[in-house]
Amino acid sequence: MALIRRVATARDVAAVDALLARSYPVLLKPDYPPSVLVTILPLISRAQPSLVTCGTYHVVEEGGTILAAGGWTRGAPRGGAVTPGLGHIRHVVTDHTRTREGLGRRLMGDIMSEARAAGMGRLEALSTLTAEPFYAAMGFEAREAVDVPIGPAGLPFRAVRMEASL
Repeated sequence: MALIRRVATARDVAAVDALLARSYPVLLKPDYPPSVLVTILPLISRAQPSLVTCGTYHVVEEGGTILAAGGWTRGAPRGGAVTPGLGHIRHVVTDHTRTREGLGRRLMGDIMSEARAAGMGRLEALSTLTAEPFYAAMGFEAREAVDVPIGPAGLPFRAVRMEASL
């Protein structure tokens, strides 16, 4: 079957939610201790409907099954400021059973091209420790380790702030 990349819609929220819920626990397990995952996974393994439907979030599907998802926004995560020329990579995931097949690379290539066409000169990603090598292969450079506050309690989640020039 052919792979299709398309802009996500409200009809995709449940499928993206399921993709995050089944893949993040497997993908993140090698890089985070169980004590972190047990508290953080329920908070980050949920699709954000406003992000999925923002018009710059995409899915890659095959036979109606979503295998990868991700996008970019002008505003920083958690309602952060908009900086002219700076876009933010958001909630990228590939099905854990389909990694190393180029799905993420194809998706990120399209996201980066779209952001460039929209006038972005740089992209920033708050990468999990697991995804840092992937983003580096896509041309992102690590800038600093950060603790991202997650959920209402602001639980710290170790990430790497990465940046790429477009």
